[in-house]
Amino acid sequence: MPPNAYNVFFRERKLAVLLLLGYASGLPISLVTSTFQAWATVEGVSLVALGMITLVQQPYTFKFLWAPFMDRYAPPFLGRRRGWILITQVALVGGIAWMSMYSPGTQIATMALIAVFVAFASASQDIVADAYRTDMVTNPRERGLFSAFFVVGYRIALLVAGAFALLLAAGTSWLPAIGWQNTYLAMAALMGIGIAATFWAHEPNSAPAPKTLQEAVFGPLVEFVTRPGALVLLAVVVLYKVGDAFALSLTTPFLIRGVGFSLEDVAYANKVMALIATLVGVIAGGVLMLRWGLFKSLLVFGILQAISNLAYAGLAVVGKDYTVLYAAIGFDNLCGGMGTASFVALQMALCNPRFTAFQYALISALAALGRVYVGPAAGYMTDPQYMGLDWPTFFVITFFTALPGLFLLWWKRATVIALDKEEAMPGSASTAPSPSSR
Repeated sequence: MPPNAYNVFFRERKLAVLLLLGYASGLPISLVTSTFQAWATVEGVSLVALGMITLVQQPYTFKFLWAPFMDRYAPPFLGRRRGWILITQVALVGGIAWMSMYSPGTQIATMALIAVFVAFASASQDIVADAYRTDMVTNPRERGLFSAFFVVGYRIALLVAGAFALLLAAGTSWLPAIGWQNTYLAMAALMGIGIAATFWAHEPNSAPAPKTLQEAVFGPLVEFVTRPGALVLLAVVVLYKVGDAFALSLTTPFLIRGVGFSLEDVAYANKVMALIATLVGVIAGGVLMLRWGLFKSLLVFGILQAISNLAYAGLAVVGKDYTVLYAAIGFDNLCGGMGTASFVALQMALCNPRFTAFQYALISALAALGRVYVGPAAGYMTDPQYMGLDWPTFFVITFFTALPGLFLLWWKRATVIALDKEEAMPGSASTAPSPSSR
């Protein structure tokens, strides 16, 4: 691709919009999970109640159930995508501010119910934001870059609502403490960035909405499963990130117990360094996808993801070595970030524009399946009371678990390559020009 073509992509206003919408999607999740748990822990909530708090995340898992409603109906303002995004963002501002009015130490049940509402609004925003990002694609090569900017915004928001929120609440030598309730009010105010982005954005020229709710529910399922090789592609979606997730599921225990690094070492390496490497990786992945396309990016980044797991095996053999620690974590998260950019682009490519909200929500839920259940398996494999595998052996096994998804990807390479050659997305009659043709 000529240099001036890259310039056209990067001058796109929609990249800035996607960065801000990614930020808006990432901000609420920590406020109902890790940050909420930290607040409750400080206020002396029991371990049983702390464990129950994790259940407020359920709307993120089952968001595909109401996604058809958001495909079928459009609010009477801003359009089918931006209208729903604005509604969910206003609900989030209200819900987060509502949480700030209570204390988990004395009103944990009430706060948990409000957190469920916030999680529902957040999951609903994710449904439409993912659909918006997918509908904005006019050139298949854009998908990786769109994914990258969205993910960068999302990761920044996790940092703001996570580490920064904790610092705001507790205070540091350079930042006065404002308390938990004021912190949540500040986070509610920061959602205003997402609202501003929604007004700044353009409504995409998406395909016509389903005519009935029944069509919005069953149409996407029938359309997808009747595609050639659809089930194999779903298997690729489930398996592509399994090896990466398998290794990451026990990274922190490995670094502390297995190698002997301190909590401070882990904080700097596995949190700060990992975040920087991931952000660099997703941007690099998005840029490389402009040149390589979807299939080559998925294959190369997938191979690198698998190889990066072996870096932890090397660290386990070498022992407590800071150079190897930073090299392993940097390489792993760099490769994981590139893999994320291409993986999100694949999920976008598999969606029919008429049913983007439902199909993306369902595909992303299936993508999470492969990653949800690797944690217990990893624990069983490494616990001395059960299989008791040593750490080098465990990480070599995670390398091999990454291979089935890559084999299936290679098998269906013609189908994936075709997704990049389509002028319109699957099932769409769109003839919108690409950025390079404007």
